Amino acid sequence: MHAFDVLGDPVRRRILELLADGEQPSGAVTEVIRAEFGISQPAVSQHLRVLRENGFATVRPDGARRIYAVDDSALREADEWLGRFRRYWTPHLAALATEVARGKRRRRLGADSPDQGEDDA
Repeated sequence: MHAFDVLGDPVRRRILELLADGEQPSGAVTEVIRAEFGISQPAVSQHLRVLRENGFATVRPDGARRIYAVDDSALREADEWLGRFRRYWTPHLAALATEVARGKRRRRLGADSPDQGEDDA
């Protein structure tokens, strides 16, 4: 299965978001996913299996529990594939960052001037 086929599913993306915060027992992941998506425990287990088999998650036993964590190998492969396309959005993001910085600077300089805000009111 291609990385973007795995990541294309909103349930699997949400599971990865949960795991990005740190290791999680399968029961905790299942509880959140069932509440948010209304799917069964076996369905959550299937999504965890897809993530595990495709290199997005690891699992280790901890007594009777199974602890899941992010495995970054498949994410790195997806990132490498996306690298070919970064040239299309990187300049736009850089320009946006420049404009945000300019706006912050203008607000900061305007706040330093006591007369600045009085005429606008």
